[in-house]
Amino acid sequence: MGEFIYYSKNAVTSGSLIKEDLMKAGRMDIAINVLISAFFLSHDIRKETKLHLLFEGPPTPPVHILIEYDPDLPISKKDVAGLIKRILYKCPSEKGKTVKALPGCFVEKKSFEALIEELDKQGKNIFLLDKKGEDIRNLKFKGNEVFILGDQEGFPDSKRHLLKRIDKVSVSPKMLFASQVLTLVHNEIDRQE
Repeated sequence: MGEFIYYSKNAVTSGSLIKEDLMKAGRMDIAINVLISAFFLSHDIRKETKLHLLFEGPPTPPVHILIEYDPDLPISKKDVAGLIKRILYKCPSEKGKTVKALPGCFVEKKSFEALIEELDKQGKNIFLLDKKGEDIRNLKFKGNEVFILGDQEGFPDSKRHLLKRIDKVSVSPKMLFASQVLTLVHNEIDRQE
Protein backbone atom coordinates (compact mmCIF):
# COMPACT_ATOMS: atom_id res chain seq x y z
CA MET A 1 0.00 0.00 0.00
CA GLY A 2 1.26 3.46 -0.84
CA GLU A 3 0.21 6.43 1.26
CA PHE A 4 1.43 9.87 0.27
CA ILE A 5 1.18 13.47 1.37
CA TYR A 6 1.68 16.13 -1.29
CA TYR A 7 2.21 19.59 0.21
CA SER A 8 1.87 22.85 -1.70
CA LYS A 9 2.03 26.24 -0.03
CA ASN A 10 0.63 27.92 -3.18
CA ALA A 11 -2.06 25.55 -4.50
CA VAL A 12 -5.37 27.40 -4.40
CA THR A 13 -7.98 26.44 -1.81
CA SER A 14 -11.10 27.39 -3.79
CA GLY A 15 -12.50 25.60 -6.81
CA SER A 16 -13.43 28.94 -8.37
CA LEU A 17 -9.72 29.75 -8.76
CA ILE A 18 -9.00 26.70 -10.93
CA LYS A 19 -9.21 27.91 -14.53
CA GLU A 20 -7.64 26.84 -17.82
CA ASP A 21 -4.12 27.91 -16.79
CA LEU A 22 -3.39 25.47 -13.97
CA MET A 23 0.02 27.02 -13.31
CA LYS A 24 -1.75 30.22 -12.21
CA ALA A 25 -3.78 28.21 -9.70
CA GLY A 26 -0.73 27.81 -7.47
CA ARG A 27 0.83 25.17 -9.72
CA MET A 28 -2.23 22.94 -9.59
CA ASP A 29 -0.69 21.21 -12.61
CA ILE A 30 1.85 19.59 -10.26
CA ALA A 31 -0.88 18.37 -7.91
CA ILE A 32 -2.72 16.86 -10.88
CA ASN A 33 0.39 15.03 -12.08
CA VAL A 34 0.95 13.71 -8.55
CA LEU A 35 -2.63 12.42 -8.40
CA ILE A 36 -2.25 10.70 -11.76
CA SER A 37 1.04 9.08 -10.67
CA ALA A 38 -0.48 8.01 -7.36
CA PHE A 39 -3.40 6.08 -8.84
CA PHE A 40 -2.96 5.26 -12.51
CA LEU A 41 -1.29 2.23 -14.05
CA SER A 42 -1.47 1.21 -17.69
CA HIS A 43 -5.06 -0.04 -18.07
CA ASP A 44 -5.58 -0.20 -14.29
CA ILE A 45 -5.83 1.82 -11.09
CA ARG A 46 -4.02 1.32 -7.80
CA LYS A 47 -6.63 0.22 -5.29
CA GLU A 48 -4.44 0.32 -2.17
CA THR A 49 -3.25 3.93 -2.51
CA LYS A 50 -4.15 6.89 -0.32
CA LEU A 51 -3.21 10.41 -1.35
CA HIS A 52 -3.36 13.41 0.95
CA LEU A 53 -3.26 16.78 -0.80
CA LEU A 54 -2.42 19.63 1.57
CA PHE A 55 -2.95 23.06 0.01
CA GLU A 56 -2.06 26.35 1.71
CA GLY A 57 -2.69 28.83 -1.10
CA PRO A 58 -5.38 31.52 -1.26
CA PRO A 59 -8.08 32.27 -0.37
CA THR A 60 -8.82 30.10 2.70
CA PRO A 61 -5.94 27.84 3.71
CA PRO A 62 -5.32 25.21 4.84
CA VAL A 63 -7.26 22.54 2.95
CA HIS A 64 -6.66 18.81 3.33
CA ILE A 65 -8.02 16.48 0.65
CA LEU A 66 -7.88 12.71 1.09
CA ILE A 67 -8.37 10.59 -2.02
CA GLU A 68 -8.56 6.81 -1.80
CA TYR A 69 -9.80 4.13 -4.12
CA ASP A 70 -13.53 3.68 -4.45
CA PRO A 71 -15.13 1.65 -7.26
CA ASP A 72 -17.21 4.74 -8.11
CA LEU A 73 -14.30 7.16 -7.88
CA PRO A 74 -14.89 9.53 -10.79
CA ILE A 75 -11.30 9.73 -11.99
CA SER A 76 -10.35 9.98 -15.61
CA LYS A 77 -7.01 11.34 -16.72
CA LYS A 78 -8.83 14.00 -18.74
CA ASP A 79 -10.76 15.35 -15.79
CA VAL A 80 -8.41 15.33 -12.79
CA ALA A 81 -8.43 19.15 -12.59
CA GLY A 82 -12.22 19.06 -12.57
CA LEU A 83 -12.14 16.43 -9.81
CA ILE A 84 -10.00 18.63 -7.54
CA LYS A 85 -12.13 21.66 -8.39
CA ARG A 86 -15.34 19.80 -7.40
CA ILE A 87 -13.75 18.61 -4.15
CA LEU A 88 -12.62 22.13 -3.22
CA TYR A 89 -16.15 23.47 -3.77
CA LYS A 90 -17.35 21.10 -1.02
CA CYS A 91 -14.75 22.16 1.57
CA PRO A 92 -16.40 23.11 4.87
CA SER A 93 -15.57 26.52 6.30
CA GLU A 94 -15.03 25.30 9.87
CA LYS A 95 -12.22 23.14 11.23
CA GLY A 96 -13.04 19.73 12.64
CA LYS A 97 -15.62 18.84 10.00
CA THR A 98 -14.82 16.35 7.22
CA VAL A 99 -17.02 16.24 4.13
CA LYS A 100 -17.29 13.33 1.69
CA ALA A 101 -17.11 15.37 -1.49
CA LEU A 102 -17.27 12.47 -3.96
CA PRO A 103 -16.83 8.68 -3.73
CA GLY A 104 -13.40 8.11 -2.16
CA CYS A 105 -12.78 11.86 -1.78
CA PHE A 106 -12.86 13.72 1.52
CA VAL A 107 -12.10 17.37 2.28
CA GLU A 108 -11.58 19.37 5.46
CA LYS A 109 -9.84 22.37 6.97
CA LYS A 110 -6.74 20.77 8.48
CA SER A 111 -3.15 21.95 8.71
CA PHE A 112 -0.08 20.05 7.59
CA GLU A 113 1.07 19.81 11.21
CA ALA A 114 -2.29 18.42 12.39
CA LEU A 115 -2.26 15.81 9.59
CA ILE A 116 1.26 14.64 10.50
CA GLU A 117 0.31 14.43 14.19
CA GLU A 118 -2.83 12.43 13.35
CA LEU A 119 -0.92 9.95 11.16
CA ASP A 120 1.79 9.62 13.82
CA LYS A 121 -0.85 8.76 16.46
CA GLN A 122 -2.19 6.08 14.08
CA GLY A 123 1.25 4.43 14.21
CA LYS A 124 2.23 5.36 10.68
CA ASN A 125 5.92 5.29 9.77
CA ILE A 126 6.38 8.73 8.19
CA PHE A 127 9.19 9.59 5.77
CA LEU A 128 10.15 12.81 4.04
CA LEU A 129 11.32 12.32 0.46
CA ASP A 130 14.58 14.22 0.16
CA LYS A 131 17.49 13.67 -2.24
CA LYS A 132 19.87 13.78 0.75
CA GLY A 133 18.00 11.05 2.62
CA GLU A 134 18.82 7.36 3.04
CA ASP A 135 18.40 5.27 -0.09
CA ILE A 136 14.81 3.99 -0.16
CA ARG A 137 16.10 0.60 -1.31
CA ASN A 138 17.50 0.09 2.20
CA LEU A 139 13.97 0.21 3.68
CA LYS A 140 11.96 -2.89 4.46
CA PHE A 141 8.36 -1.85 3.97
CA LYS A 142 5.85 -2.88 6.64
CA GLY A 143 2.77 -1.47 4.92
CA ASN A 144 2.31 1.45 7.31
CA GLU A 145 4.58 3.94 5.55
CA VAL A 146 3.54 7.46 4.60
CA PHE A 147 5.75 9.46 2.24
CA ILE A 148 5.77 13.26 2.22
CA LEU A 149 6.69 15.23 -0.88
CA GLY A 150 6.46 18.88 -1.76
CA ASP A 151 6.03 20.97 -4.86
CA GLN A 152 8.80 22.79 -6.74
CA GLU A 153 9.28 25.22 -3.85
CA GLY A 154 9.59 22.60 -1.14
CA PHE A 155 8.57 23.46 2.40
CA PRO A 156 8.51 26.89 4.05
CA ASP A 157 10.62 27.60 7.13
CA SER A 158 7.50 27.33 9.31
CA LYS A 159 7.36 23.59 8.54
CA ARG A 160 11.06 22.82 8.98
CA HIS A 161 10.88 22.31 12.77
CA LEU A 162 8.44 19.46 12.24
CA LEU A 163 10.28 17.99 9.25
CA LYS A 164 13.60 17.82 11.14
CA ARG A 165 12.13 15.05 13.31
CA ILE A 166 11.06 12.94 10.32
CA ASP A 167 13.36 10.35 8.72
CA LYS A 168 14.43 11.25 5.20
CA VAL A 169 14.60 8.84 2.28
CA SER A 170 15.75 9.34 -1.28
CA VAL A 171 14.78 7.73 -4.57
CA SER A 172 17.55 9.43 -6.56
CA PRO A 173 20.60 11.64 -6.14
CA LYS A 174 19.00 13.93 -8.76
CA MET A 175 16.23 16.47 -8.21
CA LEU A 176 13.10 15.00 -9.82
CA PHE A 177 9.54 16.11 -10.44
CA ALA A 178 7.16 15.26 -7.56
CA SER A 179 5.17 12.90 -9.82
CA GLN A 180 8.37 11.07 -10.82
CA VAL A 181 9.35 10.63 -7.18
CA LEU A 182 5.94 9.17 -6.39
CA THR A 183 6.25 6.71 -9.28
CA LEU A 184 9.66 5.58 -8.04
CA VAL A 185 8.33 5.04 -4.50
CA HIS A 186 5.49 2.93 -5.94
CA ASN A 187 8.09 0.95 -7.87
CA GLU A 188 10.05 0.16 -4.69
CA ILE A 189 6.87 -0.89 -2.89
CA ASP A 190 5.87 -3.06 -5.86
CA ARG A 191 9.29 -4.72 -5.91
CA GLN A 192 9.01 -5.73 -2.23
CA GLU A 193 5.45 -7.07 -2.44
